[in-house]
Amino acid sequence: MDIDDADVKAEVEAVFARYEAALVGNDVATLEALFHDDPRTIRYGGAENLYGMDAIRAFRRSRSAQGLARTLSGTVITTYGRDCAVAMTLFTRDGAPGRIGRQSQTWVRFPDGWRVVAAHVSIIDA
Repeated sequence: MDIDDADVKAEVEAVFARYEAALVGNDVATLEALFHDDPRTIRYGGAENLYGMDAIRAFRRSRSAQGLARTLSGTVITTYGRDCAVAMTLFTRDGAPGRIGRQSQTWVRFPDGWRVVAAHVSIIDA
């Protein structure tokens, strides 16, 4: 198995950047499109456990668009073969000094493109 094939890694880095832009811009349609539309898709958030795309959609559509700007650091994207990748990053927000966010995503390549199948967001003290 090839780990971190340059072409595959570039694809995932691009879709990860697209996701991040959609997140801070509250582009709900893009955020929804980048998650695998399946009842087995999971997103654990800072204050919610979302099982299935219906729950993820409901969360995204009801979330406030305020305070979404953030700064990423320590981002690591690792690809496994041509169709699976893991993205891990830390983030901070100006409105939350002394706190560090952690985000992990598992990406899978489907016929319609790369999609998140599992995600986890948590916040800890710096």
